[in-house]
Amino acid sequence: MVDPSSAPRLSNAPWLSAPGIQAVFRAVESLGEDIRAVGGAVRNTILECPVADIDLATTARPEAVLAAAEAAGLRSIPTGLDHGTVTIIADGAPYEVTTLRQDVETFGRQAKVVFGRDWRADALRRDFSMNALYADRAGTIHDPLNGLPDCLARRVRFIGDPATRIREDYLRILRFFRIHAAYGKGAFDNDGLLACIRQRDGLRQLSAERIGMEMKRLVAAPGAAEALAVMEDAGLLEITTAGVSRIADFRALRSLDQEAPETRHATLGFAVLSGFVDEDLDRIADRFRLSNAERNRMHGALRAAALMPQTPSGDVPIKTALYRVGREAAIEGVLAAWARARAKGAPPDVDEDFRAVLHAGRTLPIPDFPLKGRDFIEFGLAPGPELGRAMKALEAFWIDSGFDIGRDELLAKLAMSGSASVDT
Repeated sequence: MVDPSSAPRLSNAPWLSAPGIQAVFRAVESLGEDIRAVGGAVRNTILECPVADIDLATTARPEAVLAAAEAAGLRSIPTGLDHGTVTIIADGAPYEVTTLRQDVETFGRQAKVVFGRDWRADALRRDFSMNALYADRAGTIHDPLNGLPDCLARRVRFIGDPATRIREDYLRILRFFRIHAAYGKGAFDNDGLLACIRQRDGLRQLSAERIGMEMKRLVAAPGAAEALAVMEDAGLLEITTAGVSRIADFRALRSLDQEAPETRHATLGFAVLSGFVDEDLDRIADRFRLSNAERNRMHGALRAAALMPQTPSGDVPIKTALYRVGREAAIEGVLAAWARARAKGAPPDVDEDFRAVLHAGRTLPIPDFPLKGRDFIEFGLAPGPELGRAMKALEAFWIDSGFDIGRDELLAKLAMSGSASVDT
């Protein structure tokens, strides 16, 4: 048994001393049971990365956790009692508390499990050694599988036999690349990589929702470019996206991380990685079950990128993008175009051009066409196709002028055109 006084401890873990989590610890420990933080919160604290979600593991059974929460005046939700998970809301924050488990029979995600009290058995069910670390309320790290050295070395290694871990859930193939992209350092673990390649057809069994959720997190990770390149070389990326990818463009996009936070947005990543034409973006949106807003965001970025010349100069292209697709898509279009220019070997001075256009995209007001439909009606055009064509032609004339023509000049142009058409 490890002497607690000599065991490693978490440092700089303000989440661990928060009133909410301490209330959860007290509630469960009042039962005479053990409870520890596990997984991402512990790993991220060790690696000095931001902590988002906090998961807890306990020797207490789920029904006892529910009763302890109620007795402590905490709100509890039976999130997944069959799997031993209860969500406790404390001080406004949710904490998932899951009873220790061990596999009895394995059928992929439908593995039959029993609740237990063995921390090592619970750790053996997890995916990677750096995720099988626990911390008690005092911050003492419990490491039943000796995963701490892997975590400190940023080495992403499957627990036990990689092929067995993957067959339990084929999503672990994508998680292997995503966790490495987020936290890994150096080369991929060779045994894990070979197992992913040999089991790659298992990706075809996964639901679109699960693939999409994992891929959104992967393309946003710091090391996404290298991870995706390895996936492509291994024949995994084509299975995942069901199409051809532009790795060089994506790598160039992520080389712009210091220029703009938008380079880490998943939708822009997908647009640059797979967006040759609109049909590609629709395929990705369907493949990953993206929302309509996410789909439209990708299309907007692609449209804006098409408006950017390879060597941008002046404000007209970015003003056009702002007018056509809005500020968010215009900015992402600039970044997509910049990435493609870099991927094609554009000289360094082009960076300054794109940097100026990016600044303009953030600061210029969005142009507003000075005329409305009623202005055309007052000049004798009846509502309908003819009015629409006239309005579109005059709008194009205004855009071609660099958005410099004002309302009076446009009205004069409309007056001279008569009621039949607008000659631009």
